[in-house]
Amino acid sequence: MPQLLYVVDAFTDRPFEGNPAAVCILDTPATETWMQNVSREMNLAETAFVARRGNEFELRWFTPTTEVDLCGHATLASAFVLWDRGRLAPESEARFHTRSGLLICKREDSSISMDFPATPVQGSIAISPETQNTIDQALGCNGLFIGTNGTDYLIEVADPRELLSLQPDYQSLSRIQARGFIVTCRCTEDSAVQGADFISRFFAPRVGVPEDPVTGSAHCTLGPYWSKRLGRDTLRGYQASARGGFVGVRCQGERVILLGQAVLMSRVELFSNPDES
Repeated sequence: MPQLLYVVDAFTDRPFEGNPAAVCILDTPATETWMQNVSREMNLAETAFVARRGNEFELRWFTPTTEVDLCGHATLASAFVLWDRGRLAPESEARFHTRSGLLICKREDSSISMDFPATPVQGSIAISPETQNTIDQALGCNGLFIGTNGTDYLIEVADPRELLSLQPDYQSLSRIQARGFIVTCRCTEDSAVQGADFISRFFAPRVGVPEDPVTGSAHCTLGPYWSKRLGRDTLRGYQASARGGFVGVRCQGERVILLGQAVLMSRVELFSNPDES
């Protein structure tokens, strides 16, 4: 029998926007090699693999080149598929066991909320002038601030115009030891983006994703950063990629609640299944 995958646009309420993810619900165990091959075949930023564990689920995420520790949009897509396809009752939580611990998703009106670990910028890690200059040159910006959460670099730029005009040198970025680069700025009144407190873009060529359309995990860093800057715990971010998408953020100490919507786009029949791996 073919293995079914569902393609979902996450962090949007309309087709062809947000961030597409493939979701594979496994009824039999799959090898890591098979999952990586499927992710390469799908060639989306992330493919999620969901396997039932009693009343809960195991969840793993793969880019076309590697497995990652945390992915927001593919978690949102996975929860959406479980409810939409009747694999989980509408009133039930989606509880996922992952490399980043237990992640819990709930339905909130027309949105899905995700309880994620906060990954704030670590003030104890100093960024050398040489590293900042290398990152600025690779991104093509003049960063006002640069910090790291231990996995990604966060760079604040002056205004939306500078952020939107970035044309990074992906080869140079891929040589820097980091999963990715979060570039952000405050959303001003004269910005082309309305309805957001801050905007961002995310680049991760080292893990096979030159520019990610909408990155939930980046908002685990953006939320605490802008919460401190703006003095509010509830925020709304917009990721200004070509597809674009909004992410709601509620900062709760060491946790961040992310909110977004999703749209089912397609069902794929894969004529290779885990039994053949």
